[in-house]
Amino acid sequence: MANDKKLVAAITDMEQDFPQWYTDVVKKADLVDYSSVKGCMIIRPYGYAIWELMQKELDSRFKKTGHENVYMPMFIPESLLQKEKDHVEGFAPEVAWVTHGGDNELQERLCVRPTSETLFCDHYKNIIHSYRDLPKLYNQWCSVVRWEKTTRPFLRTTEFLWQEGHTAHATAEESEEETIKMLNVYADFCAQTLAIPVIKGEKTAKERFAGAKSTYTIESLMHDGKALQSGTSHNFGDGFAHAFEIQYTDQNNELKYVHQTSWGVSTRLMGAIIMVHGDNSGLVLPPAIAPIQVIIVPIAMHKDGVKEKAFEINEKLSKSVRVKSDLTDKSPGWKFSEYEMKGVPVRLEIGPKDIEKNQAVLVRRDTGEKITVSLENIEKEILALLDEIQKNLYEKAKQNRDSKTYTAKNMEEFEKILNETPGFIKAMWCGDRACEDAIKEKTGATSRCIPFEQEKLDDVCVCCGKKAKHMLYWGRAY
Repeated sequence: MANDKKLVAAITDMEQDFPQWYTDVVKKADLVDYSSVKGCMIIRPYGYAIWELMQKELDSRFKKTGHENVYMPMFIPESLLQKEKDHVEGFAPEVAWVTHGGDNELQERLCVRPTSETLFCDHYKNIIHSYRDLPKLYNQWCSVVRWEKTTRPFLRTTEFLWQEGHTAHATAEESEEETIKMLNVYADFCAQTLAIPVIKGEKTAKERFAGAKSTYTIESLMHDGKALQSGTSHNFGDGFAHAFEIQYTDQNNELKYVHQTSWGVSTRLMGAIIMVHGDNSGLVLPPAIAPIQVIIVPIAMHKDGVKEKAFEINEKLSKSVRVKSDLTDKSPGWKFSEYEMKGVPVRLEIGPKDIEKNQAVLVRRDTGEKITVSLENIEKEILALLDEIQKNLYEKAKQNRDSKTYTAKNMEEFEKILNETPGFIKAMWCGDRACEDAIKEKTGATSRCIPFEQEKLDDVCVCCGKKAKHMLYWGRAY
């Protein structure tokens, strides 16, 4: 099998070179290919199948909370983008512009959407008139374009897939409730479906979304100790409503401005799955989003009855799990390595001796453990095993995060942790932007969030020594 493993292109050891390991996994697990457009990726069928399963689960959660899907144009007129000053300034460096239609220069430049707040606002002012029209609970699945200087598949690309929720409410209380509710939807999705634990909290004013009153985030920790912003939820208050004149008549026949939110996650979560669960054999997928949950590999396939038994088991399992049989003429060892690389949660081996004993061998991708089970109970055993793998991956990720979460009470401790044992750093902060800037300039670490679950680690700020206001999570991030 060692020779077979070499046939499936080897990947760089993650402890040796984590960025190269990531690139190797992304390419060799058939998730993406590079395109001829710099910074853009081709999501291959296997990668897109994972995204579809994520999308299906999230879409179901959105609809259960009353949201409807819509679709907005890809282009935004420059005059529309200019209406909210903070918003346009925040996105200006990343905007791609369309200046010509065919050979003719356009009278007004069109922005290729980096996000759709302005389009939704322009629509809302036309359809919201009365309190009876509220709330508007919309979501859009689409791609957006942000002209990035440095790109990496899934984590940061010029064009990427995402969903963006946009809602309008009668009161400030309702918009705040919506903002927190959707953050919780994301946190639950990450924990239950992706098996990724997250920290929930609020972004500092410096890290707030352009034009937002407040931004909430879920932060996850990768295997190498770097943080990843995995989803955000923004409360806009009535700022956009004033800029776009989105008003409604309330029950007292008085004109009021709506209060808005937006929230989104993207294919960046695919990068999180790779970097949280992957190992030196490749991808490790949580069963909930694995396109193939069970791969059947027949042993000694040329012998009578082996193919037929594999087909029989496939038919039986297909009623309850996503299963595939590999009946190609590749060697079993090659197949083992190939599906390990692709992160398939369970491998089922069946050969002549197994058939004689009415059994099969199950191999877990997360631990490598081999289990012999009776074919009589195969469906029940596999369902229980998939559930166990899902839970184990979450616990493993949580243990990794917790073991790489540290406390710093001064800058000496702060820098030592970052340089020697990277991870989340919990430290007190005075609330001053100058300290936040100083820490980033000195260490390269950014504030990840002000967690909802506060701890009093000290009385003073880790940076300046003045009275502390909040405990923050800090870290170097993707």
